[in-house]
Amino acid sequence: MEIHQVNAKQGLQWILSGFYLFRKAPLAWVFVCFTLMLIAISMSLVPLLGKFIFTLISPVFLAGIMIGCKDMEQQGKPLDISHLFMAFKTNPVPLITIGGIYLIGQILIIGLVILVGGSQMTDMLLYGKRVDESELMGVMSNMLTASLLTLVLSIPLMMASWFSPLLVIFHNIPPIVAMQRSFFACLRNFIPFQLYGITLILLTILSIMPYGVGLVILIPTIFTSIYVSYKDIFLGEPLRFKNNESGQDYQQASWTDTTEESQKNEAKTKQQSSTSDNKIIASDSGELVPCAHCNLLVPRDEAIEDKKQFFCNEEHRKLYQSVDKSSS
Repeated sequence: MEIHQVNAKQGLQWILSGFYLFRKAPLAWVFVCFTLMLIAISMSLVPLLGKFIFTLISPVFLAGIMIGCKDMEQQGKPLDISHLFMAFKTNPVPLITIGGIYLIGQILIIGLVILVGGSQMTDMLLYGKRVDESELMGVMSNMLTASLLTLVLSIPLMMASWFSPLLVIFHNIPPIVAMQRSFFACLRNFIPFQLYGITLILLTILSIMPYGVGLVILIPTIFTSIYVSYKDIFLGEPLRFKNNESGQDYQQASWTDTTEESQKNEAKTKQQSSTSDNKIIASDSGELVPCAHCNLLVPRDEAIEDKKQFFCNEEHRKLYQSVDKSSS
């Protein structure tokens, strides 16, 4: 599987396209995200063990949400609460393995932070213990070092976990390999992810301001943007939605719209391919030839021939010529 390197502006496009996907079913997205938050809060009530368990199974929930994104985009299915638990029925073990690796990484990072920060910093942060003025500078220095260490170690861990649930659920890749590819995908697209992260930080600040109401929109948009970035980097495809009536795919929320010239070229290509197919049919059948306009087989001696094309009647000949002129 090839890892594509995208432009920096795609960091913004992921958020825009993610918001468009959220807008397709806003109430369903709010309900699914609320249910997930309720599960997380309920598990956090169990001291220590609850947070560990939720970290283990969080990739399974994320994979289920990504399945919901795919169903909405490619099959036009509505998002519902069953998508949140869908990955538990397919291959939960590799996803839980990713959660376990992430949990071990977090524990190691916390251990290093406590070791670097020292007991005084731990007592001050956890128990609110006061520190003498003579010791304050040393504690603040240790706290700054511990914060930088947390940032340096947490970013690679997050990079390795970002796409790994999607690679497992959509491509059946082993968890270790999935985390490696996720890390290198984020590393190769570091600049778009910087723009993506900065934008999300600003949006989070704006969302929190009106009593946190904006998080109702931002949290689902973050989930949908993960799916959009996966398609962009690993599949090289924009976000597309299928029109159930016509069966055609339409790109939505893209930086560049399809121009009239490209549409004409596409129509001309289809017409040329149809023409070549007609010639093959005509050469294979000695007596019957297809109409270039409607592909109806008619006797060769009764057909109207014009520029090596055959037509079943004069009206179809004129219609075909008008389409040919407009496409050229």
